[in-house]
Formats: sequence, C-alpha cells, structure tokens
Amino acid sequence: MKNFTTVLKIAPAFLLASTVIHAQTKDSITKENKIEEVVLIGYGKQKKSDVTGSITSVTAKDFNGGATSAGQLIQGKTPGVQITNNSGAPGSGTAIRIRGTASLNGNNSPLIVIDGVPQDFVGVNGASDPLSLINPNDIETFDILKDASATAIYGNRATNGVILITTKKGSAGKFKVNFSTVASISEKMGNVDVLNADEFRNFVNTYASNAYKAKLGTANTNWQDLIYQTAWGTDNNVAFSGGIKGLPYRLSIGYNEQNGIVRTNSFRRTSVGLNLNPKFLDNHLSVNVNAKGTFTDNRFADGGVIKSATYFDPTQPVYSGNSNYGGYYEWLLNGGLNVNANANPLASLMAIHDVSSVTRGLGNVQLDYKFHFLPELHFNVNAGYDYTKSEGQKKIDARYKAGFNDQGSSSLYSMEKKISY
Repeated sequence: MKNFTTVLKIAPAFLLASTVIHAQTKDSITKENKIEEVVLIGYGKQKKSDVTGSITSVTAKDFNGGATSAGQLIQGKTPGVQITNNSGAPGSGTAIRIRGTASLNGNNSPLIVIDGVPQDFVGVNGASDPLSLINPNDIETFDILKDASATAIYGNRATNGVILITTKKGSAGKFKVNFSTVASISEKMGNVDVLNADEFRNFVNTYASNAYKAKLGTANTNWQDLIYQTAWGTDNNVAFSGGIKGLPYRLSIGYNEQNGIVRTNSFRRTSVGLNLNPKFLDNHLSVNVNAKGTFTDNRFADGGVIKSATYFDPTQPVYSGNSNYGGYYEWLLNGGLNVNANANPLASLMAIHDVSSVTRGLGNVQLDYKFHFLPELHFNVNAGYDYTKSEGQKKIDARYKAGFNDQGSSSLYSMEKKISY
C-alpha cells in the first residue's frame, strides 16, 4: 500500500506557483528517519531527499567560531564552494563563488535569500562586503543551491547559485537569556623581508653613484612597524527568547567592534533582530515575522601604504623637523616636493580620512495556511521589504603630500534604496 502526499505552495512574492506530488512506501518510513531534514526553498519547505538539485546544508552546530561576518561561518565547511577573505581589514568580509568565475566583467556573486526573501546586495556604497551587514549570531542555517535547478525557482538571478539563510527564531516556553562576548587581539604575522637601514646604506655605498650616496640619511626606520598596530576587537551578543500566551519570540541585540592591524582602520556594527512566530486558527495558520536592522561605521585605511612601507628609504627619519607637509619627512626635488617619489607611508595614513556609515533594514512576513479539509494542502505567502541608506566622505588634508598638489580634497557620497518584494 502506498501513501500519497500532495503539497501546493503559492508565493506571489516570487510569482511562483507549484504543485509537488511525491510517493513513498510505508515500509520505507523507519524509526530513524521519522524526523527528516527539510530545506527552505522559494515556495516553502521540502524534504531534502525530494529536492533533486545539488544542496549543501550547514547548521549552527557546525559554524566556525569567532566569525565576524556571515561568510566566515561556513568557510571550509562547503565542498565545491569557494569562500575567501577579501582582505585582512575588519568588515571586509568574504567573496563567495559557487560555480567559479563565470564572467570577467559581470557579477559572479550568488543570490542571497534571507528567510525566503531575495536580497539586493549589489552596489551598497560604503560597505566592503554587504554580508558584513548581517550579524552572524542571528543565523541558524545555510542552504546552498549549487546547480542550474536553482534558476527554476529564482530565475536568472540564480545564475551564480543561491545561498539560503535562515535566521534563528523563538520557541514557546520559559523566558531565556543568552549572552556571549568575545575579545580578540590581532597582530601582523611578520614583515616583508627588505633591507634594514645598515644593509641599505652598505648597498648604496658599494654600488651607487655619489649622487645617490649623498641622499642617504642617518636614521634607522622600520616603516612597516610604524604603519601596523596591535589591534583589538570585541563581539557582544544578547538574545531574549520565549513565549507569551502562544506568541514565540526572539529579540537579539549585537555589537561588534574591530580595529585593523593597519593604523586608522576600524569597523563597528550594531544590530537588532526581532522574530515573532505565532499560530492561529487551531495551528492551521502560521505567521512568521522577521525584522532586522544593522548600523555600521567604517574607517578605511589607504591600501597603498603597505606597498609604500616596503619601498621607503629606511635611512630617512619619520619627521622632517619643520612644519612642511604636516611635519613628516618627504622627498624633495629642487627645493620643492618630489611628486614622483614614494610618499611617507605614515603621513599618508594621517592625511586620508575615509569614513562611511551604512544603515540596513530587512523585514518580511510569511503566512502559511493549512486547509482544514486537507491539512497537507498549504497556501503560502511571503512578502518582504529591503531598505539601505549609506553616507560617506573621503577627505585628503592639504598639509600632507597626498593632498598638497590639489590643495586638499573632499568627496561626499550618499545613497538610499527601497525595495519591496
């Protein structure tokens, strides 16, 4: 004898309607698989065994600890998926490639779907990685759709694959408080192997002309040590969960602050999340309400200073002894600034003030109704809203070499995006 199950999922938010019919023998249901793994897809949930596409699932118990961005949670946990850090700067996040690099000029990033709602992560000014705008502590599972069947659900947006993120939800029961705090210290692992001051002087005196010998200084400066610092960071999260008269809820608050190992580099993120999961009509109507807000502040360091610190003459002092060019030593030519010479790396850090603030709001409401006359028949609606606002400024001080020729500069940018699903 066979049991037939019919599932109807309708999701106007994605303009999708699908009927899925599957059969399984009664003998195949064993005690071990009564609770089967389910996957959240575009039009609801399905058993993982019934989804024909290639899927990788990673749950909270398998996440990497100490992650400061969502991508780092599953780094090394997903075979066939490349997850690499964009840089060592805080807030830089990760680059994710599910199907490799499909285009030289186009976007190769996968579609990100949070709680069933596709997200717009393209062109967020002032954010190195839009995934860094999500608090990793609020994430419950990742489901990664790797093959072309994902396009049948999400269209051409899924050309580079799909990452389904499900956030944590409350459960009915006693009031619970979860608090976690992490403190970290970061240091550079080493310097680029270059000549020190004595070795450099010996090389110039041995092989260079008298004109070059005359330019040697008397200092012993390690420029790489000057641009780096011992960085500290902290990640604090508190979550309140429970149920009030049949209303399961989860409220989370997080604060993350990271300083970069390059001086002046910093990242701060404050996040708030609220999940409500009530049921009505004798549990036939399930309502899932998700709202998240993230506020980030970034200060970016000039990436060119790392290269400059390896090239700058180690026999020269940090400061010139006068007030010219902010008081920092710079190469001169014919009594004026040598614009073609390497800039003092420490002066470049002080000259450039590059900051941004980004506000991100995500929210969705999902209704799942089971018909009384046929409980396996569902009506599912999911609607969401995505709001992004960012502001930034890059200011270069005219007193330093970086802004001397242009007499300083200041550029402002701002953007605001509102998307409904």
